[in-house]
Amino acid sequence: MNPSKVYFTDLHVHGGTNLLLKLRKLIQAAGMEKIDFKNKFVALKIHFGEEGNLAYLRPNYVKVVADLVREQGGIPFLTDCNTLYVGSRKNAIDHLDVAMLHGFGPATTGCQVIIADGLKGTDETLVPVPRGEFVREAKIGHAVMDADIIISVNHFKGHEQAGFGGALKNLGMGCGSRAGKMEQHASGKPHVNQSRCTGCRACTRQCAHDAISFGGDRRASIDHEKCVGCGRCLGACNFDAILPPSDHSCEILGKKMAEYSWAVVDGRPHFHVSLVIDVSPFCDCHGENDIPLIPDVGFFASFDPVALDQACADACNKMPPMAGSVIEGSDPASDRFTAAFPVTDWRVCLEHAEKMGVGTRAYELVTVK
Repeated sequence: MNPSKVYFTDLHVHGGTNLLLKLRKLIQAAGMEKIDFKNKFVALKIHFGEEGNLAYLRPNYVKVVADLVREQGGIPFLTDCNTLYVGSRKNAIDHLDVAMLHGFGPATTGCQVIIADGLKGTDETLVPVPRGEFVREAKIGHAVMDADIIISVNHFKGHEQAGFGGALKNLGMGCGSRAGKMEQHASGKPHVNQSRCTGCRACTRQCAHDAISFGGDRRASIDHEKCVGCGRCLGACNFDAILPPSDHSCEILGKKMAEYSWAVVDGRPHFHVSLVIDVSPFCDCHGENDIPLIPDVGFFASFDPVALDQACADACNKMPPMAGSVIEGSDPASDRFTAAFPVTDWRVCLEHAEKMGVGTRAYELVTVK
């Protein structure tokens, strides 16, 4: 496979320009406008940030992308899927509240916000993955799959299980429904924290396999012999009493994200933008952020999400560790993300995505002034 082109611009500005104009110029140079947007629904897949986290991307950046889509006749909307874990974005109501709190809405971006997997994270499309090693049928947020075109706009940052979160994580994990996220994070099945269970039985109404029963204390239990791991009970519980399994492998997680990414992009136009700024050690799903691992790098864009992630990682590894960060004092020659999270290997996801045909790790870097 020939190298893919990845376009880059740094953060230097001068009189008469600014970072928003540089981002627009970068996306245009990368050729996003070659896509036929006319009267097409365009999902702008972003991360609205967990409440308390201030490293998420400013909505100003997203507006640049949305404006370009509209100028080409497209119909853009901002989207993300609900979280698997307990937090401020576990259902669509809370998720929308956080999106508005962080400045994402029609008044600031000109776009409506649609939570792709619905109110409780159970609105999903089942996408066959014929070549999947771990995933046979990806569970993707319905609105993501309903869109004609998908554009990923991601904040490139660290991640304690994936090494870093870039384009592939934004697509694979980010577009999975709650059940899809559970499938990626673990091969096990959910369980009940009975101290939180109120006996409301909302979970039983969602279980199609009669796997949930109640004892004399009115507390739920899940029969793992009957449970198929669909995760619908997770979405049904309003009391955080049903929890996802905790078993996982970072290597398997990376491969599953690659297979989910394939399910999201296969067969339709897609384009990807990565902003390598505020490279926090943890995902924006955390309710806090820390001192960035490295100084800011710049903006990257490509039609190839695999090449894009590789280029961003390479650029990060050329930067010195940030003073005061969790990798301060680490070997300057070491990988920045492995230094932060020694149990992770981000290369596994990229290698598997390349094997799946999502893209190639080989790239040509084109600098846009």
